[in-house]
Amino acid sequence: MEITLDTKIYDLLKAYPFLEDELIKINPKFQKLKNPILRRTVARVAGIKQAAMVGGMDPVELLNRIRVAVGQKPLDIKLEESQEQEAPSWITKEADEVLDVASLLDSGKNPLAEAKKILQKLPTGAVIVLKSDFRPEPLIEQMQTKGFKVYCQEAGGEYLTFIKKS
Repeated sequence: MEITLDTKIYDLLKAYPFLEDELIKINPKFQKLKNPILRRTVARVAGIKQAAMVGGMDPVELLNRIRVAVGQKPLDIKLEESQEQEAPSWITKEADEVLDVASLLDSGKNPLAEAKKILQKLPTGAVIVLKSDFRPEPLIEQMQTKGFKVYCQEAGGEYLTFIKKS
């Protein structure tokens, strides 16, 4: 298996089970991979690039540490710098619903599925906020793919992800 930035975490851990402990050594935030709900859901859609963003790491650094751990040569690649997105005016609206990602995971629920359920019931223009201790990059990308407007900001070690039903 050639490991790239797009390699899904689920596939990676299936092929190399020992990497779970290695990932946690690389970044303690990856301890969340021990959560069976997260493992069955988010790990299936999150690639190494997204996992690095969740962990607040450089994606190429994470990729190469994983590649070395499994005996593959590091890659010399450069990513385009992402430009800081300006906060949209719609995030100043009071949220129609606030979800705590840690509480959802602790209760065995999938944050992505819960957010989708709530948004289905709300009218166009409604805004929900997800609070988490990591940038939920896979969730952000999934919501954008479904046509929702999404903005994420860090505030004192907590991430607030605003999702607007369009």
